[in-house]
Amino acid sequence: MKKIADRIKTGAITFLVQEYLYLTLFCLVFSVLIYFTAEEGWAPYTTVAFLIGAFTSMLCGYLGMLIAVTTNYRTTYACNISIEDGFHMAFKGGMVLGFSLVGTALLTLYILITVYASMYLPKSFDNLEEVVEAYRHLFESVAGYGLGGSTVALFGRVGGGIYTKAADVGADLAGKVCEGLEEDSPENPGTIADNVGDNVGDIAGMGADLFGSLAEATCAALVVSSGSLDLLEKPDAMFFPLIVSAVGISASILSQAFIKVGSINKNNVESRLKMQLMISSSFMTLMLIPCVMVLPESATIVFAGTKYEVTPVIGYMCVVIGLWTGLIIGYVTEYYTSNKYAPVLSLVESCRMGAAPNIILGLALGYVSTVIPIICISITVYICFSFAGMYGVALGAIGMLGCLPIALTIDGYGPIADNAGGIAEMSYLNASVRELTDKLDAAGNTTAAIGKGFAIGSACLVSLALFGAYIERVEAATPGAKDFTVNVLEPITFSGLIVGAMLPYAFSALTMQAVGTAAMEMIDEIKRQFEDMKKGGKPDCDRCVKISTNASLKMMVAPGALVLFTPFITGMLFSKKCLSGLLAGALVSGIQIAFSHSNTGGAWDNCKKLVEESSYQSKSTKYSEDSLEPFVFKKKGIDGKSTEEHKAAVIGDTVGDPLKDTSGPSINILMKLTAITSLVFGTFIAQKGGLIISG
Repeated sequence: MKKIADRIKTGAITFLVQEYLYLTLFCLVFSVLIYFTAEEGWAPYTTVAFLIGAFTSMLCGYLGMLIAVTTNYRTTYACNISIEDGFHMAFKGGMVLGFSLVGTALLTLYILITVYASMYLPKSFDNLEEVVEAYRHLFESVAGYGLGGSTVALFGRVGGGIYTKAADVGADLAGKVCEGLEEDSPENPGTIADNVGDNVGDIAGMGADLFGSLAEATCAALVVSSGSLDLLEKPDAMFFPLIVSAVGISASILSQAFIKVGSINKNNVESRLKMQLMISSSFMTLMLIPCVMVLPESATIVFAGTKYEVTPVIGYMCVVIGLWTGLIIGYVTEYYTSNKYAPVLSLVESCRMGAAPNIILGLALGYVSTVIPIICISITVYICFSFAGMYGVALGAIGMLGCLPIALTIDGYGPIADNAGGIAEMSYLNASVRELTDKLDAAGNTTAAIGKGFAIGSACLVSLALFGAYIERVEAATPGAKDFTVNVLEPITFSGLIVGAMLPYAFSALTMQAVGTAAMEMIDEIKRQFEDMKKGGKPDCDRCVKISTNASLKMMVAPGALVLFTPFITGMLFSKKCLSGLLAGALVSGIQIAFSHSNTGGAWDNCKKLVEESSYQSKSTKYSEDSLEPFVFKKKGIDGKSTEEHKAAVIGDTVGDPLKDTSGPSINILMKLTAITSLVFGTFIAQKGGLIISG
């Protein structure tokens, strides 16, 4: 077990070191662009903040990967004893991952703000205009921290996603469908690459993604509120967004203690993980009550010419609405992706008819799964914006990320359990051990989907808050501008809106093409090795790891460049108004695609798991010859692996893999990164943009 785990660890480290080397060079070059285009006088601080954010994001991703590869084989060993021991080991790994990443992100951001404030904020409040201007510059410079985090997160999600899904799809189609091998069979040369991918994609990429969300939501709240004298006169009030995140850490510490209450068995793993979200949200709701008292009795915040009076009650309401909206989205996601409920059971039933019905119904499931989350987000935005403007939206986003340590814990638990199953299979352990790890993994699939739901919902609110911060910066940077607003009826703005709505589709196309191309290369290699093995050869896993590594590093460039440079080029050529439309279009379109892709892929994955369990029983209806009235009901089971139903389920799963682990999660970062890129370059675009069409 340890030998196989070491091979997985070596492959993951090799990939991340190469990826981070390329990202370091890119970030250094991109920082030069920031230095010459950020607001005059503050460019060095924005640049430094960008580099700190980028390297902190890399550190978070690398830490997450190390924790996961250290825990996976220990979870396998613990499952030799009992499912309860295996569960607690995987959960502990996820817990260390969650608290390490959130603590690192918050501590680094706090130190950065404190150092900048001590260096350049005025010592007295005699000149109020000077104070407001200094705080505005400070927080807009700190926004570079969020940009650096999301830049690394984008390439981490895309590169890691291409890696893991190229290996996964290749190993599944070539090994399971063509050769009829078990999943993670040691005879399949793609299995090591598949398990490496779980760590570099689902762990390192996910950690960097949610780190970016937390940093950007906090930066957006600080930027939007920087013009409020009422908050500036009470420093604790200005840092209320950071206090909310700190309370979330405390609530998560308390809630994880309840994981040991009661015993764990095969049937309650998933429910125990979900209860962690409910418990932590309840604790945070109560613990926030004394903390909102740092806010003044009434703070005036102006956005787009409208004044909003923010009281402690309103601040508390915005955070709590975001917190519980995230929980609702998580539970809706669970309904559509868990193999305990009707949507996934209908997919299992459709596998009797082949892969096509499974794929058709899976796509429909993804589309309909967007309805309730979008309505919930719409209500949240309406309430928060009505009471506190964009500051309220930013607080809602921070609230949705409030229990991030627990969300990361249950998200990191999934890949750890998945790796544990692979190690059990490759170590030739007793079949009962693999059965237990599969139970842990099936629960991890659902909780990972819940985590993606949280990430998508928070990305929407974060993007909207950053959009508001961009509007504020443009208004402040444009001489003579007053109450700059977005009017979609203006031709240039509407044109940008249409192009922005297209961006997530173009991005999805690039990432899915990358996965498809890399998977074809992987399938060819695995088939070639199968032919050699029939002649006495041995599996060459290192060759498959190399294929995934090279393909992902090469193919992550185009999607990343599309997201990073489109806002800047749009603003420079077609004005700040066109860029406003582009941001709105990317947000509205991206949120729909992200939910649909993630839920479709998660449902297909759990459909395959249920088919492989051989435990599914359905009612097969027969009809009389002269009418459509049923007259016989006969229970019929699916026999599991090595059946036509299993092949149909595997094909659906392989189609869904790039949707849920590459395109879907990466669109979160697309929404956030386009917005924060526009914010950081906002002053330059407002003053120098519109080279072709001014506005």
